[in-house]
Amino acid sequence: QVQLVESGGGLVQAGGSLRLSCAASGRTVSNIAMGWFRQAPTKEREFVAAIRRISGITNIADSVKGRFTISRDNAKNTVYLQMNSLKPEDTAVYYCAAGPPSSGTDQRQYDYWGQGTAVTVSS
Repeated sequence: QVQLVESGGGLVQAGGSLRLSCAASGRTVSNIAMGWFRQAPTKEREFVAAIRRISGITNIADSVKGRFTISRDNAKNTVYLQMNSLKPEDTAVYYCAAGPPSSGTDQRQYDYWGQGTAVTVSS
């Protein structure tokens, strides 16, 4: 089992920044991929970013590329999503997920999910 706890969401004005954190714990955090997904009201959950814990290889969705960055601190078993130049369309509940190292953009590849943290961007 892997437990994931997100934090860092909130209300921010357009153009602002937020940093989300996802702390992982459990038996198998050593070799996993961790990703961020988001779900806006009335929309399906979509991929945002992913990182492989050991190699640090990242994958960023085109919709946020150049604005969002994913990083990790293995010593803290924590993954971060730095969100800059936020837009109202970034408003969503952001979920952290963990899965096998090969996990990528498909949410079905991920086995564990956090409870989500809400991000609201005002215009």
